[in-house]
Amino acid sequence: MKGYAMLRIGETGWIEKERPACGPNDAIIKPLAISPCTSDVHTVWEGALGERHNMILGHEGCGVVDEVGSNVKDFKVGDRIMVAAITPDWDSIAAQAGYPMHSGGMLGGWKFSNFKDGVFGEYFHVNDADGNLAFLPDNISPAEACMLSDMVPTGFHGVELADVQFGDVVLVIGIGPVGLMSVAAANLRGASRIIGVGTRPNCIEVAKKYGATDIISYKEGDIADQALELTNGEGVDKVIVAGGGVETFETAVRAVKPGGTIGNVNYLGDGDFVTVPRVEWGVGMGHKTITGGLMPGGRNRLQKLGSLVSSGRLDVSLMLTHKFDGFDHIEEALFLMKDKPRDLIKPVVTL
Repeated sequence: MKGYAMLRIGETGWIEKERPACGPNDAIIKPLAISPCTSDVHTVWEGALGERHNMILGHEGCGVVDEVGSNVKDFKVGDRIMVAAITPDWDSIAAQAGYPMHSGGMLGGWKFSNFKDGVFGEYFHVNDADGNLAFLPDNISPAEACMLSDMVPTGFHGVELADVQFGDVVLVIGIGPVGLMSVAAANLRGASRIIGVGTRPNCIEVAKKYGATDIISYKEGDIADQALELTNGEGVDKVIVAGGGVETFETAVRAVKPGGTIGNVNYLGDGDFVTVPRVEWGVGMGHKTITGGLMPGGRNRLQKLGSLVSSGRLDVSLMLTHKFDGFDHIEEALFLMKDKPRDLIKPVVTL
């Protein structure tokens, strides 16, 4: 089969590979749509995961079941499915402990384009099909379903990590697609004020549609100073970090009030250490909690998030700014994510 792959750090291209084999608990999927992610950019051009050779990229997609293993009970050939970017091993001790995303070791639930071929191929493999596939509702398009692979569950997980409650004042650092979904999730959870950090006009427009009440631009001054000014010096209740680098945690700690929580879902592609300011962290005793996590993945989560889209409570189509038709456009879509033109939020390729 044909696939678009990371050949080595800094280089991508088309390759030919054997069609993946289907184990007894697994499924082979023929994609209906795929979408590149900034994580692919970190992996290829920053070498964030280390060297990878001839590994098919991509972890956002949906498709049609082409083959199932003998132990798969709930899915059959021809079913239209969604699949999350994170596909845990659900019989693992980590999953039983409540951390399925770390089955097989830290970040071990992240298999696609990490340590096995991803979804940018003519076929892709899904482990533990009954636990990791979900039926694609008829009223969700394949392009929209791609957003349910990663952007929606990751953005929503940021809100879960920050433990946003009704009435909270929330700061979302970075309003790319993940941050936009954090804005939407904070709004659904009843935040009274949502302050988004971003500069691109189309992202700002969409953030406001998802519920952002205020916008901060890093070009207009220090982010934390602006957040403190907006809150009369008190700080925000919760911070979701959905963009920036290792230095962003300094901003988050300064902006959040004592007793507040910072939830990070940003992929830190480079840097050796996260910077936490000593004094603003209460010299270690400020009850400012910092937590970061990979979203859980799995069928139950996909079904629940999918129901928000299917019922009209969440409109993910607002993020789909660049649409392509045809397998050969995968490279073009990936390089859009790398170059990030100002009118881009998210590209999608339907097959």
